[in-house]
Amino acid sequence: MAKTGWILTTGVAVIALAAGLYAGLSRSPPPDAAILMALSLPDTHGEDQALSQWKGKVGVVNFWATWCEPCREEMPEFIQTQRELGGQGVQFVGIAIDELDKVTPFEKTLALNYPVLIGGYGAMELSKTFGNRLAALPFTVIVDRHGKIAHTQLGRLKPPQLRSILKQLL
Repeated sequence: MAKTGWILTTGVAVIALAAGLYAGLSRSPPPDAAILMALSLPDTHGEDQALSQWKGKVGVVNFWATWCEPCREEMPEFIQTQRELGGQGVQFVGIAIDELDKVTPFEKTLALNYPVLIGGYGAMELSKTFGNRLAALPFTVIVDRHGKIAHTQLGRLKPPQLRSILKQLL
């Protein structure tokens, strides 16, 4: 009898956990990108950069950290895509959930060709407003030319998926 009770309790707990995860991960309409575009953060040279300066472009805003392996894996594709599609109006912007002294050498090592802004650990809270309920990295927000959020992605953006989304927005 005690074994049956334990199995029943465990089963209920698993179902409750699954329901909670489903509710937490289900998509709700993303907020207006105006919050993101109103943001101003320092770059790796200490100069404040307003995201609004890229208004009218397809913006790929990527929240990342130097210690995040999936972040580092997707960055070469971001570099390549910025090189190929930047002239067509695509602008990548990295927001580092990290400290300047860790980001600067990393930026140079990878030869990033897009702006990196220092959001610090507080930028993780910002990412939550765009649907990053798990507060995990990488997290990417893609904004169309009209300032509307077209896509959010928790986890690594695979190259075919990224290219497909961007082609639809160009």
